[in-house]
Amino acid sequence: MKLIIAEKPDQGAKLAAPFPNKKRNGYIEIMPCDMFPKGAIMTWAIGHLCELVPPEEYDMKWKKWKLDTLPILPETFSHRVAKGKWKQFQVIRDFVKKREINEIIMAGDAGREGEAIVRLILQLCKPKQPLKRLWLSSLTEAAVKNGFSNLLDESETRNLFYEAYSRSCADWLVGMNASRVYSLLLKEKGITSLFSIGRVQTPTLSLIVKREKEIESFVSKPFWEVIASFQVNGKEYGGKWHKDGESRIEKQEMAQKIAQFCKGKDAEITEIKKEQKKYQPPYLFNLSSLQAEANKRFKFSPKKTLDIAQKLYIKGIISYPRSDSSFVTKEEAKLFPDTLAKFREMPEYQSYFPLPKPSLLQNKRYVNEKKVTDHYAIIPTEQVVKIESLPKEEQKIYDLIIKRLIAAHYDEAIINTTTVHTIVDQRATFVSKGSQIIQKGWHEVLKDKESKENMLPSLEENETGSVKDVMVKEGKTEPPKRYTEGQLITLMKTAGKFSEDDSLSKVLKETEGLGTEATRAQIITVLKDRGYIEVKKNQVYATEKGKLLIQSICTDLLTSPDMTAKWEQRLREIGKGEASAKQFIEQTKKLVLKLIEDAKNGSQGWSFDEIDREQIPSNQLKGKKRAVKLGKCPKCSGHIIDKGTFYGCTNYSKNDCKMTISKTILTKKITQANVKKLLKDGKTDLIKGFQKGEKSFDAYLQWKEGAITFQFPEKN
Repeated sequence: MKLIIAEKPDQGAKLAAPFPNKKRNGYIEIMPCDMFPKGAIMTWAIGHLCELVPPEEYDMKWKKWKLDTLPILPETFSHRVAKGKWKQFQVIRDFVKKREINEIIMAGDAGREGEAIVRLILQLCKPKQPLKRLWLSSLTEAAVKNGFSNLLDESETRNLFYEAYSRSCADWLVGMNASRVYSLLLKEKGITSLFSIGRVQTPTLSLIVKREKEIESFVSKPFWEVIASFQVNGKEYGGKWHKDGESRIEKQEMAQKIAQFCKGKDAEITEIKKEQKKYQPPYLFNLSSLQAEANKRFKFSPKKTLDIAQKLYIKGIISYPRSDSSFVTKEEAKLFPDTLAKFREMPEYQSYFPLPKPSLLQNKRYVNEKKVTDHYAIIPTEQVVKIESLPKEEQKIYDLIIKRLIAAHYDEAIINTTTVHTIVDQRATFVSKGSQIIQKGWHEVLKDKESKENMLPSLEENETGSVKDVMVKEGKTEPPKRYTEGQLITLMKTAGKFSEDDSLSKVLKETEGLGTEATRAQIITVLKDRGYIEVKKNQVYATEKGKLLIQSICTDLLTSPDMTAKWEQRLREIGKGEASAKQFIEQTKKLVLKLIEDAKNGSQGWSFDEIDREQIPSNQLKGKKRAVKLGKCPKCSGHIIDKGTFYGCTNYSKNDCKMTISKTILTKKITQANVKKLLKDGKTDLIKGFQKGEKSFDAYLQWKEGAITFQFPEKN
């Protein structure tokens, strides 16, 4: 009998679905069948079932946060079962020990993390059976059966585990030591907040803080532009004054003089330039481009998009969502016509058929086996479902993926652009620009908003006419815009351009920037949870805490993408079996020593005059238990304090008082200041932006009849 270990319960159920089975407690029993003549046991992890043990399990001196106990450098690393997951671990371990189990199939997601999740469990179980690896890019019935028929030997993917293991241990070393040294040094400066530092999250935060500072230091300046309308042989068009390509005028008086000069004057067309631009259909989605597009269109956070895509994958209707590739192999391309034929029958997509290109098989823009890594692009599988059968949010993501594939079968979009140069009274020069869509092509499917026509009349060089009207338009320079969450994903992916070292920039480009497709959304979530960034109306803001951390860090190794580039280069080599995991971790330990030394030396010159310390929440370092009292408990004689993940009563253990206040209510964070006001006055300040479903509203929180309720502001 074979034991199959999946990554999650829903994935395990999907893998067992093609075979006769019975669901049990913590596993699924697959009955004897052609694929499994003696039957099989399908069980699963619950995500990361195992975790690295905390510092104090190596040495108790590391339990308390003290400068003199740094660095934390275990000789070897150990793992343990994560809290709350022991029951499922026992299920797996018990099956591993059974004599009738003669083979174990590792069936985690086909990637580094999926490899690590299952192998770490097996390390703790110490199996004696031979190991095989199931490697899938979709969970359709056909793909699952084919995968089990073509299992890999565990040795073929073992190096991926070494890569993931090296990454997690090295990240632990840097995060554990850097977080402690900076938190402790900042505490000496009177800042008692806990600071988390990471190899990927900190350079990402640095890019956000850099943009925040550019916005803060920006000084807006007014400018004026002269806009004229011309009449030439009965034809009318508009133009903007310019000199050597610059249309903005710094002084209003000068703009008015130019406008006054042009009124009623003769005009002549001196030059007409026509250019035809061809736009290829976009590539198929990888995870980053899907997250960026969903954020742009629906304001979905990257994590939300990944979660939705994962649900669609588990349902078997799209391919593996954590893909970093935008290409497919010929095997997938051969299935496209049959898949698309099913969409043709749906009312939502009928108008896009027949397709201009019936096949992509010979199209290297999409079909390129050399550019398919662990997984191919995110595509709809042949297991098509009616889109209205899905929840609304899943419909939106599924629709994006379907239309992207349909658009790939369309012709290029062709747009003619025309630039007309007009001179007034042989002195003042104006430019006019227009565009004409010659061929909509793939825009028929994806409706590119930037391709609107701005038609100019049919004009000829040397035609003459006059200025019909002229006006002065006032404007002002604007600061750089804050990143959206979707743009932040793209920024992380292209972080290579922020490295000053050409060789490292190349590595970052090859490894596609900061983080991986699977981790970028989580990194943004971590930055939010740590209080380093806030997202308001899809705009990413750096908080005072985030700005202070970046200002305090004393080495570019932690804030620039360069260290990530060096790590990714070596990790890729480990994944290919070309470098030593042990040597990599030893080099990381040496790096940690330097980071601690740099922090101690650099802290002597710290000055945070520009930082508003009042905006930085105060939370104690581990090992300290000084709670801040926010007010009296309205249910008993105790006090409400900040308990980390919620606000609660100090009398919980004394008299079982269950008074709690959530830190987040309908997506809004409830600050300590508002909790104090609620407890003192019975009502908070007006809190804007509560989110319920797709509706947003503003309200006060009030204590009424023994419960917290909303009070809505009076309408004027």
